[in-house]
Amino acid sequence: MNKSNYHMKNIILKYYRITAFISTILLVGCVENKDSSGLEYMPDMYRSAAIEPYVDYGEIRGKQNPELTKRLSSKVPPLGTIPYYGTDEELVKVMLPYKRKPSVEYKQTHGLVDYIFSNKNEYELAANDSVNPVILNSGNSKEILNQGKSLYNTMCSHCHAEKGDGNGPMVTSGAYSGVPAYEDRKDLSNGQMFYSIYYGKGAMGSHASQLNKKEIWTVIHYIRKMQNPDYGLEKSEKEDAVVITETIDEEQIDKDTITVNNPM
Repeated sequence: MNKSNYHMKNIILKYYRITAFISTILLVGCVENKDSSGLEYMPDMYRSAAIEPYVDYGEIRGKQNPELTKRLSSKVPPLGTIPYYGTDEELVKVMLPYKRKPSVEYKQTHGLVDYIFSNKNEYELAANDSVNPVILNSGNSKEILNQGKSLYNTMCSHCHAEKGDGNGPMVTSGAYSGVPAYEDRKDLSNGQMFYSIYYGKGAMGSHASQLNKKEIWTVIHYIRKMQNPDYGLEKSEKEDAVVITETIDEEQIDKDTITVNNPM
């Protein structure tokens, strides 16, 4: 047999073998489940062996565990612990444990654990909590509202929408429904807003493990801004008016003093 023909046949045979191997891999990787990525060549590259936050561990490498489905792996600190937040008195006050407790039914409706529960309707009691402890003034309003906007777009807009009309991507896709527009919730107190975000309300789950207390109060400032475009400006304008008035008074006092010291 001609050596060149022999080598050519070997090359062709190798080509067919490689093609058949690749085709087999591709066919094996195809599955009917549209949510499956198919054959995973190196599973450890896709799924960490370590527990990670915000991961659904209801299914790991084909093994089903319904008890873990949709349960966040990111947990709040153990009951009774108080994280160290430095020596800033105002910050420490904001970050102290929340005085309102989740109602006892939240065990079933929102899957809350490691909390002291209350038999009272704490959400209704929160209507009395009108003060936002993150103080907004002319010096910090722009910074706080920008922080609130960033947090809101990251944690809230997928349901509540960027404009707060309740038509976020998760709603328009049909995954969720009944998300309220903030325009219809102006009568809620700051405390009720905080309670809803911290513990959850209706179809919304608790965000206590995703946003700390200061961040939640900051988001509430931004929600108020969406409800009222002049929010944050009103206080600044009042403060400026007080400064102007005080300046006028001081000028008037100086003029009166000059008049007394220099009678006409």
